[in-house]
Amino acid sequence: MFSSLRVRNYRLFAAGQVVSNVGTWMQRIAQDWLVLVLTGNNPVALGIAAALQFLPTLLFSLWAGVLADRLDKRKLLIWVQVGLAACALVLGALDVTGVVQVWHVYVLCFVLGAFSAVEVPVRQSFVAEIVGRSQVTNAVAINSTSFNLARIVGPAIAGVMIILIGTGWLFLANAVLTFAVIIGLLRMDPAKLIRSPKVPRAKGQLREGLRYVRGRADILTVMVLVFFVSTFGMTFFVTLAVVAATVFNRDADGYGLLSTALAVGTLAGSILAVRRSSRGRPRTRMLLGAAFAFGVLEVVVGLMPNFTTFALALIPVGLCLMTFMTTANSTVQLAVAPEMRGRVMGLYMLVFVGGNPIGAPMVGWMADQWGARSPFLIGGAIAALTAITCGLFLLTRGGVQRPVTGWGRLLLRRPGFENPVK
Repeated sequence: MFSSLRVRNYRLFAAGQVVSNVGTWMQRIAQDWLVLVLTGNNPVALGIAAALQFLPTLLFSLWAGVLADRLDKRKLLIWVQVGLAACALVLGALDVTGVVQVWHVYVLCFVLGAFSAVEVPVRQSFVAEIVGRSQVTNAVAINSTSFNLARIVGPAIAGVMIILIGTGWLFLANAVLTFAVIIGLLRMDPAKLIRSPKVPRAKGQLREGLRYVRGRADILTVMVLVFFVSTFGMTFFVTLAVVAATVFNRDADGYGLLSTALAVGTLAGSILAVRRSSRGRPRTRMLLGAAFAFGVLEVVVGLMPNFTTFALALIPVGLCLMTFMTTANSTVQLAVAPEMRGRVMGLYMLVFVGGNPIGAPMVGWMADQWGARSPFLIGGAIAALTAITCGLFLLTRGGVQRPVTGWGRLLLRRPGFENPVK
């Protein structure tokens, strides 16, 4: 299950990610709660903060992909992590000293998003250089496992610590924990990296990457599916705090419990993805089925009558969501040419995160107008319908085949049908 951990460089990378991700999730919970406190539980303000954090992805992620293909990814990641730590340090200092205002949070959300817009596509494409093509699926699944393990620990700690000491110290803690990634990157052996061919600086490299994706129907379909699921289905994260506070009348610890319940599901999904990674390339049917199941289950969550059933229903939602995310990521990474990986992953992160400036304010507005449950109902329906549409498109293009069962198997065993469809 954990074959990529045999690579020392990857062990250092993964260990740093585990520690840093705990701090990242602590900061996310603290940031959401701080915005609610500063604005009197305004869901629109929460949506604006999320939109500002993800807006830089629209502006910079494609160029970050170009940089990933041109520059040393390890060195670039070190400097970006320093910037992320600085953002957490400044926000923590403002909060602890009691001078923080909502516009401070907005500005730092944008700056943090700018660093993240560069960090994510570079990190995603760097994984293949650490472990090699044969271990990409396993490494992506392990990354997801560590991310979601932190997603359980981080919100649980944050929910309690916000009540005990306030939000400011959690930002400062994240600034310190970010250095775990920097230490891991510095301790790597650069000579053992399996580097992709460096692309020399030239005009038109961004357009070249876009043309490459446009000419690949398989990659393009995954991009469309990821965009709709992430923009309309996954943005319910923005309103979890609103659900806890306004629907179930819970405090920060209730928000932390909902986030933890969702994380239990995503952790289970990522562990299953690690197990599946030993079976070869990810399957298109798995991608489509996970997206459809996620959408249906999200609608079910929106209908849950009380806090306990709502929290429990988030677990299978998280499982299907993580199955979809890891399958989509692995599908794109294995399908792309090495010299294009940075640019394609930049585009992947653009469609994955770039819709949030649209989706986050939209779900905040829906929660304000139609209640905090409405983003679950509408977003889930859109995700399920998109999965059906993409599946029908791939069926017509031959990109996915119906499984042969029952009478079909008996027919295919007859003489003249020696080449059954698998």
